[in-house]
Amino acid sequence: METTNKLGDKSLAKFSYFKAPIKNTTPLDNVTLFDMYTFIRDVTFAHITEELRAKTNDKEAKQFKANNFDYVTFSGTFSKREDKSLIKHSGLMTIDLDDLSNLEEVKQLLLNDEYFETELLFTSPSGDGLKWIVSIDLTKATHLEYFNGIANYLLKTYQLKVDASGKDVSRACFVPHDRNCYINPKYIENYEERI
Repeated sequence: METTNKLGDKSLAKFSYFKAPIKNTTPLDNVTLFDMYTFIRDVTFAHITEELRAKTNDKEAKQFKANNFDYVTFSGTFSKREDKSLIKHSGLMTIDLDDLSNLEEVKQLLLNDEYFETELLFTSPSGDGLKWIVSIDLTKATHLEYFNGIANYLLKTYQLKVDASGKDVSRACFVPHDRNCYINPKYIENYEERI
């Protein structure tokens, strides 16, 4: 599937980065997939990720995540985190899969999918879900049409149910620690060529 952001262009996909808590809707900066790959693999978020995963009360865990985790809006840059404040779509979409009992198996299914190329893939803050970032081409369909199409495809092909809240273009995605975060090798090659 083609994306509107071609590697080699100077306009690599950028999206907004926000500091915790979730109530903060003003972005700190704009970042790239390679930036996120570096942040997620770094130990910066390791302590709060471990602390969250140690919580046994769901309500307490949800509150802790909302107050302590930085987050991004993978689908674009925003002046404020709300759909109407989109500055530019990134050509990326986040697919959120929760409560997976076979997380490693699902990870391999997504990485080997014949139709969608994985741009970034990492374990969610809770430790039992995945965040799958894929490219979309807005010249062919809308953000919502892509979301619905991918959700239906995953359900029919792999019996995976997607979190429906991901349909919003301004959907927040919390930044956890995941040493095994996957990034498409083309981004590493592109980064190495530029340094």
